[in-house]
Amino acid sequence: MAASLLCQPLLADAEPLPQRWVSAGGALSEWVVVLGGESKLVGVDTTSQHPATLGALPSIGYQRQLAAEGILALRPDVLLGSAEMGPPPVLAQLQAAGVRIEQLSAEADLPTVQRNLQRIGALLGAPQQAIDVFAAYRQRLHAQAQWVAQAQRQHAAPAVLLLLGHAGSSPMAAGQDTVAAWLIEQAGGRNLTRHTGYRALSTEALLALDPEVVVFADRSLSGVAAKQALLQNNPALAATRAARHDRLLALDPTLLVGGLGPRIPDGLAALSAAFYPASQPLTAEAQPTP
Repeated sequence: MAASLLCQPLLADAEPLPQRWVSAGGALSEWVVVLGGESKLVGVDTTSQHPATLGALPSIGYQRQLAAEGILALRPDVLLGSAEMGPPPVLAQLQAAGVRIEQLSAEADLPTVQRNLQRIGALLGAPQQAIDVFAAYRQRLHAQAQWVAQAQRQHAAPAVLLLLGHAGSSPMAAGQDTVAAWLIEQAGGRNLTRHTGYRALSTEALLALDPEVVVFADRSLSGVAAKQALLQNNPALAATRAARHDRLLALDPTLLVGGLGPRIPDGLAALSAAFYPASQPLTAEAQPTP
């Protein structure tokens, strides 16, 4: 089922463009908006929080736990989501009901972004805009890579651990095949984990890694509250170099959902500024959470 959904052909010229869209996956919803399709959105999932105007749309729940009834009630022509979207039986039910299912890759690389933009642009009738948007995006990431190379001529890459949690509960450490790991590396950090996906770390493992920087993304708390909850529920963190030198950095968790979205260059610039505080920031400056 999933393979067939990923291989749907491009729209034929004579086929009408979908007018009522539901989107599941924050990055993809943001790309729809960037390409001028916000007025076509009739519902989004809970990870689609940017821009803030999407908050006024009906919610279809979490992208991995969709329900057919709520989506069908919105009478969509198309459901757009990443390979993370599901469960598969719900997607099959929606497709049987006549909803076009568009599942795009969430891989963290530029070729995937290009293909996703081309597909969304085709569905919106804005193929040239998709080409232009991707060219500008690629240029910003190229500038980011040049900035990191310059910073690393003068400073060693910091050892970084990214933790994804919920209200300060036991966090999951981002592994090698995640958007989080890609962010760390593109921002100039050295990701400490060797596992794939997201895994919980024991106290012993956390202390052995002893990160210089901890980036934390909390799905329900933010700012000072998220930091306090993280330290309260994970006291071993206090013994790490990151905590001792006040290098605990908050990250918007929606940057990690649905692949690489349009806010990634700003997120990278902010992380880089925090990884290399002695260097002139690229476009944004990040400070440790107080």
